[in-house]
Amino acid sequence: MNATEHMKQRMAQRGINREMVNLVLDFGTPKQDKFILSRDEAQEQLRELQQAMRVLKKILDKGGVTVVTEGDALITTYNCNSRRH
Repeated sequence: MNATEHMKQRMAQRGINREMVNLVLDFGTPKQDKFILSRDEAQEQLRELQQAMRVLKKILDKGGVTVVTEGDALITTYNCNSRRH
């Protein structure tokens, strides 16, 4: 979406940057013609991202993880550094 001049002015006045706007659009709750990311919703998103970071660090420790699928079936999984594919 393109920001109007009005939007750019209000962002500057209120200390709201484009990254914040993008997060509200991604994670906020749509209500009619607006998106709202409340303090509680932001806190929940932060908890979920922190959990994802913990899992990603474990994946990094393993050198990456591969999951083999066929259709909807999960066939096998292995550490990327354990095989050369």
